[in-house]
Amino acid sequence: MNLKKMVAYKVAEEIKDGQVVGLGTGSTARYFIERVGMRIQKEELDILAVPTSYQSLFLARDWEIPITSITQHDIDVAVDGADEVDKDLNLLKGGGAAHTKEKIIDYSASEFIVIIDDSKLTDKLERPVPVEVIPTSSRLVCEELNSMGAKVKIRMSDAKDGPLITDNGNFIIDADFGSIDDPSKLEYEINNIPGVLENGIFSRGVDRVIVGTKDGIMEL
Repeated sequence: MNLKKMVAYKVAEEIKDGQVVGLGTGSTARYFIERVGMRIQKEELDILAVPTSYQSLFLARDWEIPITSITQHDIDVAVDGADEVDKDLNLLKGGGAAHTKEKIIDYSASEFIVIIDDSKLTDKLERPVPVEVIPTSSRLVCEELNSMGAKVKIRMSDAKDGPLITDNGNFIIDADFGSIDDPSKLEYEINNIPGVLENGIFSRGVDRVIVGTKDGIMEL
């Protein structure tokens, strides 16, 4: 049973004519985009979409989903996945290195829906926190994150020699703090480091978390 596909398709059925929809990035969001595209083709669903990455932009174009931008339209609903979701609905995102634009779009939406399978649920966030940084600041940011108790490494690219480069032309530092007791505080503190563009902790703005499980779909 493909739990990601099940939950993504379910939420895609909730999208209504006239909405401006934020399209998330990642494997679960990919199924959501796919299903929205199917509905446009079969039902003539009339929406505009704001992608959170080149990945979601290219996929949306493949499905002939009309594209707009956050500079042109307010977003009615954003639908995105997550790498981890804790019991207080804090998120950890950025495995796909798209968390900066995801946060801009997800936080600005009138409704922010998170779609995951139940393997992403956790009591506390504990994966390394992705931190997008201006390349020239990377050494200084690493030192500051180290002083805050994190083990850090610059994320390397699988497709080329050297660091992964984000859609914004920056580096990603993965900062391992272990179990995170206060996600909101840590999100704020990391973003106050000079050279940091954005980090992958999402501590506010989540309206609904829809979870695919082997027993069906549940909502947190």
